[in-house]
Amino acid sequence: MDDTDQKLINLLKNNGRESTTALARILGLSRSTVQDRISRLEDRGIIAGYTIRFNEDYDRRQITAHVLMLLNPKFADQILQNLKKIPLIKSVYAVSGIYDMIVLVKAETTEEIDRILDQIGRMEGIKKTTSSIVLSTKYEI
Repeated sequence: MDDTDQKLINLLKNNGRESTTALARILGLSRSTVQDRISRLEDRGIIAGYTIRFNEDYDRRQITAHVLMLLNPKFADQILQNLKKIPLIKSVYAVSGIYDMIVLVKAETTEEIDRILDQIGRMEGIKKTTSSIVLSTKYEI
């Protein structure tokens, strides 16, 4: 990956819907060259997909909860599959320490968070959960 590929990736990170023509103009390349570079980055697995970014106001209104989970290791795979089915769960991390997993939940209301916490707590193999609601974000990239 060269500097031009890195610039292209940065442009796509800022706006994944930018047209190939606009990208070419910004980079000083032909449209077909930019399309070829994007295809190569996808083929190499550097670009795995495209996503959306939420408006800052919308994202700021979301309530975030971190749920620390202690679980029976025999049920770890089943628990992970069940967590993946819950749309408001945005991330699941395996961690070291007292707890086995941390789940990141984002919702518009505390009622939705409460419903998800109850759903997690009822899963077979969950020994204990500890939840924290994020009050504010001090720093994030």
